[in-house]
Amino acid sequence: MPVKLQTKDKVDPVTLEIIQGKLLSVVDEMAVVMQRTSMSPVIYEVLDFACGVCNEKMELVVQTNGITLFTGTFSTQLRSVVETYKDDMKPGDIYVTNDPYHGGTHACDFAIIRPIFQGSRLVAYALNVAHWVDVGGAVPGSLPPDATSSFQEGLRLSRIRLARGDVINDEIVRIIRENTRLPDIAMGDLNAQIATVRIAETRIGEMLERYGANLLTASFGAIIEGSALRSRATIRQLADGVYRAEDVIDGDGVTSGPIHVQVRITIEGDQVEVDFTGCPPAVAGPINCGAGALQSAVKSVFKAMVAPQEPSNEGWFQPLTIKAPNGTIFTAEKPSPTGWYYEGSVQASELVWKALASHMPERFSAGSYSSLCVIYLSGRSATGEEFIHIEPTHGGWGASEDEDGANALISLTDGDTYNYSIELLEAKFPVRVRRYDFNVEGGVGGGRFRGGFGVVRDYEILADKTMLTGSFGRSETPPWGAAGGRDGSVNRFEVIEAGTGKVTSYGRLSERTLMKGDVVRIITGGGGGWGDPALRARDAIDRDLRNELITLDDARSIYGYEGH
Repeated sequence: MPVKLQTKDKVDPVTLEIIQGKLLSVVDEMAVVMQRTSMSPVIYEVLDFACGVCNEKMELVVQTNGITLFTGTFSTQLRSVVETYKDDMKPGDIYVTNDPYHGGTHACDFAIIRPIFQGSRLVAYALNVAHWVDVGGAVPGSLPPDATSSFQEGLRLSRIRLARGDVINDEIVRIIRENTRLPDIAMGDLNAQIATVRIAETRIGEMLERYGANLLTASFGAIIEGSALRSRATIRQLADGVYRAEDVIDGDGVTSGPIHVQVRITIEGDQVEVDFTGCPPAVAGPINCGAGALQSAVKSVFKAMVAPQEPSNEGWFQPLTIKAPNGTIFTAEKPSPTGWYYEGSVQASELVWKALASHMPERFSAGSYSSLCVIYLSGRSATGEEFIHIEPTHGGWGASEDEDGANALISLTDGDTYNYSIELLEAKFPVRVRRYDFNVEGGVGGGRFRGGFGVVRDYEILADKTMLTGSFGRSETPPWGAAGGRDGSVNRFEVIEAGTGKVTSYGRLSERTLMKGDVVRIITGGGGGWGDPALRARDAIDRDLRNELITLDDARSIYGYEGH
């Protein structure tokens, strides 16, 4: 028999705690199903996906850990679908969308949405967003770094009903299969996503039987409102003020010139406004991001400010207002390319981070390597099997006011994602990993507390005619130091030719054909330092020397070290 709601507006706090715990277990189970049933290593190994539940008002109620940048896109993508179908949603429906101009990120990120009903009453929505390794387009992996139009970036299924009455539309499936280079993997990942939203429906159905729709929907509202109250309380404790930051994006994949961006943050009472007015129009290359991705980029940093350890839901963001004119590099519109949107959106995140670092040094660090530093390797193995390998790379984060920066940590936008294990890489793809190490040669930003170290990773190519593409930000402009700390070091990737040993360095590369024996070297930068390097503790310098993270010459030139 369902638990009864005892008052019109409030939920018993014990019951609320139980329901929230159950909801968290639902999305965690969705994540386990996704990881165990998907076919792409970028999903089951890197964890490039996220799962969540929204209420009937299309507000995020609960979400798994995963891609940080998906935090703010669930509601925007869901609203675009609901606005399209309005009152025509029914039990057994499944929807798909991957449209960056209607709340999404880029064409490779497919959102699967299932409305959940009790009888004819719509109660909630289950969502899964995951990165597909290929959706067609100009190059394998669907992310040409020199794209000048979204039509070069593969298939877009903008707000499409995939299933009615739990019967998958075969025509949509055929469209998908005919527009991807790896159709079996694509269908495997799609089926995994569908399984996650179905398990969410089952588990929420069990909760409906136990608690009833009224109590469950009231609990959704209470969870969101509780987070909103706590968010406002945190903001009220901050000093009112206006905080600004400027930064540079190093080229867009089509042109190499610097792109200047800026932000203005106003904290007043219990409200925060983040204003990107003054940023340039959408650029020719694919580092633009749409408005949905911008929302998510800002929300990620805002969440770090108000409640970094708490589960995410829409309530935390109620005090936040984001302003940006349409058609900018951060609010791109069709047909501006957005394939490498995370390179643009991470710059938006970093701008907000930079503006707040001096205001909240206990919460924000100096600048990090920022870019996801993604490469694609594609071609055919010795057996003739087509492969596409995509991998983000870890790097160095900035120092904080009381601690050295983190070494080899994933970029701000990617949250809980991982790098590939070497064993999996060598088993799945025709590559051999020759080196995986800290980027000691590039160094970090010195300071009272130094930045964290980036990494060096060498891939020996084992198949002729392997294609390499890549796009690294911060290849010219290093991570910024804070409070007198020095700037960090930059990102790049290199090709070392077999036989000749010739080395060619890149920041963004549209395409290069590799031969067997060539080496691709990924190099990620070190974070910025915090505080005057002359104030660094002697034992910290000694420790870095023992660990061979710095040379004696570096210790003397950066820190004024007088030891032997």
